[in-house]
Amino acid sequence: MTERVVTVVLMCGLPGAGKTTYAERLVRRGYARLSIDEVVWQRLGQRDAGRVLDSEAYDRLKDEVRREQRRELVELMAAGRDVVVDYSFWNRASRDDYKALVESHGHRWELVHLKADRTTLERRLEVRSREAGPNAVTVDTALFDRYFTDFEEPHGEGEQVVVQSPA
Repeated sequence: MTERVVTVVLMCGLPGAGKTTYAERLVRRGYARLSIDEVVWQRLGQRDAGRVLDSEAYDRLKDEVRREQRRELVELMAAGRDVVVDYSFWNRASRDDYKALVESHGHRWELVHLKADRTTLERRLEVRSREAGPNAVTVDTALFDRYFTDFEEPHGEGEQVVVQSPA
């Protein structure tokens, strides 16, 4: 009997681009979903709006969760589950790392890059900042500017580009 080839979808994009919405559609089709933000939110006690964790502590927690979810991804692939990795994959090195991991286990990856113009992203983040829950991350202007500047947009990496229209 031949082992089933698993598909691992790597979500890529800036905050507010629609990664989680896209990933949740895949979950409805049977994919397992890995989200660092949701696990961090759970471990912080489902923080109240406005509670801010020291950035160093937050980064350490995110790194810890990323390591755990990387192991979980390997387990899910071994179990024959399709997976969507709902991260931002800000840089090419992290995308290449996950692609190599998936390929090393004999499976296939898809890189989905969600794009939206800056105005649309800012509007979506403004709406999200008034909501509660793990995906209602408050991103202030300074942080968004840094994200926008530092994001390494994929080009020629086998990506599927999904352009989000202004809503």
